[in-house]
Amino acid sequence: MRVPFRHIAGNLVWSSSGVWAVWRVDATGGRYVPARVRDELLDRVTGLVRSLSGAPRLYGLAARVDPGEIAEQMVDGVDWESRPAWAETTAACLHMLAGQEMHRRTLWLAVPLDADQGGLGVAVGAARAELDDLLGLDPKPVSASAVADMAERARRVEAEIGGGMAMRAARPAEIVWMVQHAIHRGLEEPLLSDAEDSSLFESRVAGGTLRSPSYAELGQVRLLEGGQSPAPGELGDTDAARAKRQGRPKALRSWWRGSGTSPLGRRWLQVECEAGIGYQAHLPLAEMPAARTVESSDLLAQLEALDFPVDFTVDLHLVPASRAKEQVQRKKKDLLDQADQYGAQPTGMPHSLPEAAGALAEEDERLSQTSVEVEVQSVTVLSVWGPTAEVCDARARALSSLLSGGDYRAVRPHGMQEHLFVLGLPGAARPPTVREFVQHQLSEDWAASGAFTNTRVGDPSGMMVGTDLDCGTVRPVLLNIADAPQRNASASVGIVGDLGAGKSVLAKLLTAAVVDRGGRAIVIDRTPIREWAAFATSAAGDRCQVIDAAQAALSIDPLRVFRGPVGAHYALSYLTLQLGVGPMSASGAVLHHAVEEAAAGATPSMAKVLDILRELAKAGSGPATRRDAAATVADLLEIVASNPLAAMVFDSGLPPVTLEGDLGADMVVVTTAGLTLPPREAFANIEVLRQQPLEALIGRAVLYLIAAIARQAAFSDPSRFCTVAMDEVYWLTSSAEGSALVHEILHDGRKHGAGCLLSAHDTSELGKDAGLLAYKVLARTSDTARARKGLEFLGLDSSSEDLVRLVTTELSPVGQKAHVGEMLLRDPRMQVGRIRVHVPPVPRIQRAIFTTPDATGRRGAKNAAGGGPVKASAAGAVQ
Repeated sequence: MRVPFRHIAGNLVWSSSGVWAVWRVDATGGRYVPARVRDELLDRVTGLVRSLSGAPRLYGLAARVDPGEIAEQMVDGVDWESRPAWAETTAACLHMLAGQEMHRRTLWLAVPLDADQGGLGVAVGAARAELDDLLGLDPKPVSASAVADMAERARRVEAEIGGGMAMRAARPAEIVWMVQHAIHRGLEEPLLSDAEDSSLFESRVAGGTLRSPSYAELGQVRLLEGGQSPAPGELGDTDAARAKRQGRPKALRSWWRGSGTSPLGRRWLQVECEAGIGYQAHLPLAEMPAARTVESSDLLAQLEALDFPVDFTVDLHLVPASRAKEQVQRKKKDLLDQADQYGAQPTGMPHSLPEAAGALAEEDERLSQTSVEVEVQSVTVLSVWGPTAEVCDARARALSSLLSGGDYRAVRPHGMQEHLFVLGLPGAARPPTVREFVQHQLSEDWAASGAFTNTRVGDPSGMMVGTDLDCGTVRPVLLNIADAPQRNASASVGIVGDLGAGKSVLAKLLTAAVVDRGGRAIVIDRTPIREWAAFATSAAGDRCQVIDAAQAALSIDPLRVFRGPVGAHYALSYLTLQLGVGPMSASGAVLHHAVEEAAAGATPSMAKVLDILRELAKAGSGPATRRDAAATVADLLEIVASNPLAAMVFDSGLPPVTLEGDLGADMVVVTTAGLTLPPREAFANIEVLRQQPLEALIGRAVLYLIAAIARQAAFSDPSRFCTVAMDEVYWLTSSAEGSALVHEILHDGRKHGAGCLLSAHDTSELGKDAGLLAYKVLARTSDTARARKGLEFLGLDSSSEDLVRLVTTELSPVGQKAHVGEMLLRDPRMQVGRIRVHVPPVPRIQRAIFTTPDATGRRGAKNAAGGGPVKASAAGAVQ
């Protein structure tokens, strides 16, 4: 194989077809974006196409991902040698991914910089380069001034097209990787991550001319169209030996048959290189539907849903509106001539002629609307591969069948597989034989093909929480909430969904990851079965501490824990919440006076507040209304203080909780079993709330204090990330004081290296500041109204019936273990994707992470979403 280029200087490529500039393009948007956002992205891609000229080329390459790359991303920023727990989790995820076919979509735009030569000039230049190579002549040297001139042209092109899409200049090693990827399809290819950090293969100016390293090793490849897999031990055998093994003399064998298979049936390309033999099939689009809706025309984006990777190469030829209109006029005249000819025949004209005339009239009208419009004449080639010819052929047939369901026709032309392969190499000339596959579209129609659509979700590093279901092959999804403050983003997470939809499992995975990676976690566990305490004890071992609020072993008296104005603030909020009085009422004023006086004393405590209230009630001076209010408040507060559930607040003999350091452990779980809460319905009516049992009212107020302590402890050390996990957070956000506390964590957490982790059954339970959550997750929500609210929570189109059906019936359907753990995730980059949560096969994590009871009624039953190897999702059809 002849290498298509001889120099690479930066992102400039000197090849036999001219000089090209190559850029790496970031995909944008996504398959779940609302129609308004989709239209904006469509306009950006349309603008990009209209800003180009000549014959650019777009490459969509599925770069192989090695499990070791995922492991490196998981330990990025972590001293894993000093974090054995995280090393164990990473090793378990590495084991889960072993042997899986994984890839990531990459986009590359190549623009010819010497397009002013015209097609004849390029053809002459390519022929001259071929002739020089055959004659052994040295190619014409590239001067330093020519390099500077082409670099300036590339800068101008980037300035013209860079406003619409995020892009950067490709590195020389990445351009070489593009060739290596094409060669190694079906084999173990070099990793793109290595090329991204490499400084190799770059040409440099020396002595006034451009000098390059040798690219000859890239051409050590044997291309054989329709080649067959060699039989075991066949390599190196003579023809006579092979004929003898096949049971008949060589003279009796057909010269055009290998093992009895006709070459007409072997429509693939055998590529043999040092790494082995791979098989590729290249399918150009020969026919496209005449009209498609924007929602279903994103063919190139839908390729990601296939359960095998697919590359695409789009060779573009952009025709200005003036020239395109001339071509349309000629086509109209041809149609009129055909109509006249058919009119003289008894059968009349075929139905296709009026349809073609209508299409030309529409194109002519659209071309007349603006002078910046262009006609895109494109050749689109889809490439599949496999380690064997059988696998490659099966994938090609599956792709062709799926495309035909969407009215697209892809063919595998005989004798052209090598030419189509060469078209996918950077800097290669366009083979003349591909002209028959040219498709004609206007810029907006081509932009809707989804070439620039983003389908990924998650962070570049962190915990592997699961896999991306929008990708047919295995694509791990990583989340690193602890790194969000360093990226100037919120580290708070909100998870919404039905009972049993997997909210707690995901929350526990994220919390354990924060602790194992070196951060801190404070969890408020209000479940009767103490599920978080059991999980922390199993997952963190001696790195966790469980504080049982019901046993009153420590004091959470805000005046003793916080002291000063902060303590007085939390004490007053607790008392008004506990007694159900307004801060601006007479009772509220009395409480404010008592708290301020107690806080200013030498030994402040909530017991002192009660003593001061009694003194105010007995004082002979002052207004009678004040004495009455003090007496009433003191009587109510005595009822509360005498209850054992309030001992953590009013017992001065208990040692107070300390906010210094990390509360004594990396993971602190405060259990509140025994502290009941009013039902959610009671929070909507203040009179109903006041009639609740005393235990429920005490539990509500004590939980507020616990959350306040968690907030202060989380903010104590900004250099070490801390997450505050509050499951079923309605108990906190149902009150004004609790909402204010969540509001404070959401607003100030990033600056203090902290965040909160909230889960709820309804988005309204997350509080009025739910929009500040950077990570948003929507699990199965069977109620339609709540599902629409959940879609709005993610920023998606709540009026879309397809999305509503997805959330209500297709996310983790009840009783279908194969779909357990499916959710919609939105990350801080506004990327939305459908994921499936996987629990790593680590015994200490799996032991107590599940709450589903088994047949014996015990908790922690095994779940289909964890343990076993990761499996790729089924192929998706083109709609």
